[in-house]
Amino acid sequence: MLHFPVLLEESIDFLVQKNDGTFIDCTFGRGGHSKNILEKIHKNGFLTSFDKDPYAIKFAKKISQKNFNIIHDSFCNLNKYFKENSVDGILYDLGTCSTHFDDPERGFSFNKDGPLDMRFDNTNGESLIEWINKASESEIMKILYTYGDEKHGKLISKEIISERQKNPILRTIQLADLIKNIYPEKQKKNHPATKSFQAFRIFINNELDELEESLRSAQHIIKKNGIIVTIAFHSLEDNIIKNCFKPKEKHYPRDIPLNNERIITFKCIAKKIRPSNNEIKTNPRSRSAIMRVFQKI
Repeated sequence: MLHFPVLLEESIDFLVQKNDGTFIDCTFGRGGHSKNILEKIHKNGFLTSFDKDPYAIKFAKKISQKNFNIIHDSFCNLNKYFKENSVDGILYDLGTCSTHFDDPERGFSFNKDGPLDMRFDNTNGESLIEWINKASESEIMKILYTYGDEKHGKLISKEIISERQKNPILRTIQLADLIKNIYPEKQKKNHPATKSFQAFRIFINNELDELEESLRSAQHIIKKNGIIVTIAFHSLEDNIIKNCFKPKEKHYPRDIPLNNERIITFKCIAKKIRPSNNEIKTNPRSRSAIMRVFQKI
């Protein structure tokens, strides 16, 4: 199945304010946004894209343009590659690439049988198989509540412990069926394992901590008047984004007779932009996307 970049035209229109600038696409995926940026900038502009996924890197290396570079690394390491005030635009298209769900071997989908991996970079770190077969019941429950807002986290974590005492949990369908079979609400619109799979994926890939760290770096490397575009797919991501860009308060000691100051370094120039009905119809996975655009002032 093809991957459709979400809010493609809208995000690039905001991002590329000068076509000879320096730009970053933090999540290359299958290159939808990156290719569009390259079409819009001149040959003396430059785009650097990041991705943790080795398959994305392999795909990106097919792009032969001299004003493009792909880096196999997490976007939380932006400050390793860019100096302060050196970038004109940064794009975050968060969440997962459609191809992750469509390839059973990646272990992201509860609808397709595959090894329970879930790592964006399946050459590094701990897979879900390794973690879920050794984690305590309280650790599993905490992940389900924190990253999935799964109200039946206690029930699910208890069942996981019970199941693995008989058989190790190795496959996606094995875990999905385990959750489905004990889930109290049987007539749910969404699959009962939806929130659990989201929670485990976010945890295994350290998604939220890396996003927060990356946004802090982005605020330093972006130039004055530079643009940061974010596309989030759930409230956990969106809340981190809003908190990172809200005005900071400068506190004075009590003996100094001054009121606290609100220091505004970024202004939000576009808030809660959502895909059109036509885009949602073409790409149902885009329905939860929220785009925000910030400019350094």
